[in-house]
Amino acid sequence: MTTRPTQRPLGRGVEWEFDRLLISREFSRSFVTRLLVDRAEHGGWELDRVQIRSDGTRRVVLRRRIIRQRQPA
Repeated sequence: MTTRPTQRPLGRGVEWEFDRLLISREFSRSFVTRLLVDRAEHGGWELDRVQIRSDGTRRVVLRRRIIRQRQPA
């Protein structure tokens, strides 16, 4: 399993952080579900897209909103 976080803006004033996972076919569906639920509950990630390739590997993209604190003037 590999991961690669990136950042990019989508729309006005909203910035998202993306985390790309490549999950081997050796992991069961229930394990992958638990992994994604854990990341959602504890990391604030939400599912952006899932692609299951012909070799059985899963390409998962997670995203979470970046909240910037404004500095007082």
